[in-house]
Amino acid sequence: MLIHALWFLGHCAFEKTATPATLLFQGFVFAMVGLGLWFLSKLQSQILARFGIVAVGVLIFELFTAPMWRNAHLGEWAYLYHDVSWILTIGWSILFLGVVEIVDKLLPRWREWKRFLLYLGVLILLTLPLEMWVVNINVRSYAPEVLDSLSGLTIANVPIELVYYVPVFAGLVIGFYKYWGFVLEDTLLIPLKKIRWARGIAMTALAIFMFEVMVEPMVVNAGFPSWSFIFHDISVIMTGIWVGVIAITALLVYRLFPHYPIATRFILALSICTAIALPIEYALFVSGIRVYGPSTMANFSGFNIPVINAPIEIAFAIPCYMALVIGLVRYWEIALDNRL
Repeated sequence: MLIHALWFLGHCAFEKTATPATLLFQGFVFAMVGLGLWFLSKLQSQILARFGIVAVGVLIFELFTAPMWRNAHLGEWAYLYHDVSWILTIGWSILFLGVVEIVDKLLPRWREWKRFLLYLGVLILLTLPLEMWVVNINVRSYAPEVLDSLSGLTIANVPIELVYYVPVFAGLVIGFYKYWGFVLEDTLLIPLKKIRWARGIAMTALAIFMFEVMVEPMVVNAGFPSWSFIFHDISVIMTGIWVGVIAITALLVYRLFPHYPIATRFILALSICTAIALPIEYALFVSGIRVYGPSTMANFSGFNIPVINAPIEIAFAIPCYMALVIGLVRYWEIALDNRL
């Protein structure tokens, strides 16, 4: 309990002052972003727009998962919200974008699924030494709930679970980027004649389950029956609820807006999905079925919605969560339907 209490105090008032080691790290990030954008501009068009899309995906993920870790010692100028740093956002973004565009350039004849797996494999190898660096210069530390959920196996102070976290993180962001890449490139796509329900539900369930495993330390599913737990406290009922919400959303968008541009369909889907999911999440929170962990509660601003007395941040977390899941699933549906 003492460790948890110290974390909460540190999380609310973390040390922002930069050190020589963190300034060196930031110089490295700036250099890589500059060189990366220059190099990638030789390979691909609209590179700044592409970098921006990846950065939005990374930032959405960082905002949603902020309670899981603390990023310190990056300087007062480096933070956007609490300890979410734009330095790390652009660093992740150039890494993801670089791997995707270089692999696509080198292996254009490969099917999408083969290249996607290669993206993730390369990123695991590249990310491990970088995570070791930020951990050992005291930029990165992990919430007590995260540490409690880990096996305890580490490589140079980095949890071995990184080999799971990175592909989930990267997969969501790359799926989001690839979906919006269709918009950016104005790709000619085969129109969807019917919803392939079995495939869509399977992909959505897998995406949600893998995301839930990663962010498990943030929230406890305390009110579900024990038989429903499939991994720790991840409930098949909760997963099923989110799959159902996304399925209803897909049906409404398909029926009501079949000929809208894919960018508009994404915005409509996200709006509908949020409108359905948000009351459900608030109801589960108020009833005590979903219990947010201490680190998550400490990360909230303290502003609550009147009457139900629930954190306002939930209203922002739901669309962040759904944007990444919908982007990933829609990307794969388009890729499979168009035999990419």
